[in-house]
Amino acid sequence: MLISLLCLVLSVPCVVISRPARAKDLAPVSDFERDDAPALKISPDLRPAPAAGLRAVTEPAAESVRAIIQTEGRLDAQFEGLIAARGGRVLSRFSNFKAVAVELPAGALTALAELPEVRYISKDRPTRMLGHVSLTTGADAVRTQTASGGSYTLDGTGVGIAVLDSGVSHAHDSFDDQSGNTRVVADVDFTGSSASPGDPFGHGTHVAALAAGNGSVAGGAYTGVAPNANVINLRVLDADGVGTTADLLDALEWVMDNRATYNVRVVNISLGAAAVDSYRNDPLCLAVRSLVDAGVVVVAAAGNAGKDADGQKVYGLIHSPGIEPSAITVGASNTFDTDSRSDDSVTTYSSRGPTRSYWTDSSGGVHHDNIVKPDLVAPGNKLVSAEAAGNALVTAHPELEAYADGNADHAMMRLSGTSMATPLVSGAAALLLQANPSLTPNMVKTLLMYTAQPLAGYNMFEQGAGELNIEGAVRIAALTRTDCSSGLALGDPLLTGATPTHSTTIAGFQFPWAGGAVAGHTYVSGAELITKYQKVYDLGTMLGDGILASDAILASDATMYTDAILASDSIWTSDGEPLGGGDFFLGTAILASDAILASDGILGGDGILASDAILASDATMTTDALAGGD
Repeated sequence: MLISLLCLVLSVPCVVISRPARAKDLAPVSDFERDDAPALKISPDLRPAPAAGLRAVTEPAAESVRAIIQTEGRLDAQFEGLIAARGGRVLSRFSNFKAVAVELPAGALTALAELPEVRYISKDRPTRMLGHVSLTTGADAVRTQTASGGSYTLDGTGVGIAVLDSGVSHAHDSFDDQSGNTRVVADVDFTGSSASPGDPFGHGTHVAALAAGNGSVAGGAYTGVAPNANVINLRVLDADGVGTTADLLDALEWVMDNRATYNVRVVNISLGAAAVDSYRNDPLCLAVRSLVDAGVVVVAAAGNAGKDADGQKVYGLIHSPGIEPSAITVGASNTFDTDSRSDDSVTTYSSRGPTRSYWTDSSGGVHHDNIVKPDLVAPGNKLVSAEAAGNALVTAHPELEAYADGNADHAMMRLSGTSMATPLVSGAAALLLQANPSLTPNMVKTLLMYTAQPLAGYNMFEQGAGELNIEGAVRIAALTRTDCSSGLALGDPLLTGATPTHSTTIAGFQFPWAGGAVAGHTYVSGAELITKYQKVYDLGTMLGDGILASDAILASDATMYTDAILASDSIWTSDGEPLGGGDFFLGTAILASDAILASDGILGGDGILASDAILASDATMTTDALAGGD
């Protein structure tokens, strides 16, 4: 069954040994004189023949392949003529992202890569899905808010959440507004299917209702996080739960063009592709970056590749576009069906960092991104949400059905995975943006991490900053000044009231906030992340842009972060206290320098570090959902 494909079988535990290099010497492929090394402009899983010692995948020269070509300039008839002259044809154009999807003979790849107009060529990888909520996340605690004009309900009203998935079933009552009209305000199918709007596979409806289900079924037991947000249904997976990178790029292009019309402030991507190319070259990552730079929060699933067939931990298999630093990458936690968070854990299957996507220099040296991911975790194990009538998932697995009262528009099903955790964070982002529409994507991301609950016994490659805490994040968002999007100066005060207590109580259990945020190869901490404006909150920046790397240390940049913000030199296994508490796991300088992470194949003595061979073999884009779970 397709759902099981995310439980990757890692048959050869090994580690990639990269050429040691200083962080300041590292540069993306685009910084090289590529006319002298066209093979460097081709993704490793597309290279037609070994060159200059580079690893390669042999493709018959006459075999037709589908690829994504990124350009250095505008897309025009002249450029398309260059593709046609080499036997190719353009399938889709992504003008916002300076890229095209093409079909062409494999033997033409090198010739195209020699053109100065071509920046990078990636494989058009197949895509498939990856798989008590409102109380345990803290959403219930913030429904009623008080503002200067009186009280209001915090439920996502007016905020558009674009769900890029297998479709959304309009008929399900979970998507009605209070007048009985659907809140699915747009439907676009990028799969080429002739079917009417709907969800024959079943994944997208489940995901959308976790973010924005109205709780009309079973007395509100299955209410989504933002139950009155609008849903923008962008179908990128077919009836079998399969799509392509090009389909996903088409959908992201649509969001860029239509975000103002539908007030799309949040994009949910509960699916992922093999993370082979560095985020600097991956077309999905670059598209996500463009959206974030334009003010859209993008939330992506980490993946379900956290263990091998023997149940051993695996590190380094975060999926694309979850490897993109500007995205909010979400892993899955297990609440054990309790509202109290005292027993919560990270699921065994949730993909772990660091990101192992890579780029290759002109000497054949391989440089891994080694970004700390995920950014945080959210409940994702055995979650109950809307069931699209007659969908393929529940038809193949009837045991997934969780609630049935005889009305197909009320049916609920149970799925597990980072696919399910991701829309909880998307819904949380919608609540923050309803509370304070001026928040930039990096501010939303920081607030979600800063207020997260560190889970004892798990390191930052497993949980990022910790488990989603909507109550704390909304509390800060409501206190934050409302002119943040206008661009403030470094150190400008942010809060309109007293600094809030750094703890939250849910279902009688009190826990401390993380007090920091993942930032590139490390994390940053300090109360001024929420009390003073940081320049990394500007559009067009990333949290990691404020980190300076040297041979032995990472430090915050005084032009991007205020002086009181500290960058850590270590990754820790949490003791349940704010970030920095617990046991040492790994030094952060090694992540920035791309030195050898684990010569014996074991990362931190805790699990297998995925090799490049495993990354390349994981070539199917999938939804991050599982039928079973922990």
